[in-house]
Amino acid sequence: MGKRRGFVQMAILQLLNIQEMHGYQIMKELEERSNGLYSASAGTIYPALQELMDKGFIDSTIEKDKKVYTLNKAGEMKVRSWHEAETDDFWEHWREHVEWRQSDESKLLKIQMDQFEHQLRKAIKTVRRQPKRAPELIDVLQEATKRLQNF
Repeated sequence: MGKRRGFVQMAILQLLNIQEMHGYQIMKELEERSNGLYSASAGTIYPALQELMDKGFIDSTIEKDKKVYTLNKAGEMKVRSWHEAETDDFWEHWREHVEWRQSDESKLLKIQMDQFEHQLRKAIKTVRRQPKRAPELIDVLQEATKRLQNF
């Protein structure tokens, strides 16, 4: 699971661990559990549900013209493994995550990360054209890695 979608997928698995739901119920429940800070769109939820089905974590059936999703054994194991690895309550973690994503600090970090990725791509292109500069870029990346490890 990708980092962002992975968190939404884990939230879906957590909900389905409580009860079976259709897509709209999942969207509303995620919004409610974030105290209204996260409003899931169909464009996020339905691809996440499809990916969870493709990975074999959930199943679906049609009931009253609605697709209802249920957690299967593999999904239950995934939820259990999260709870074994984490000490926090998932929904407390969910709310903190959603609140953080709304913060100015998070937005500024996102801008800085985008700029960093852009500059890194440019530097890699330079190294492709000028391989002798590879040690210089490696030094920059090693220094950044060291600083982040000590953060």
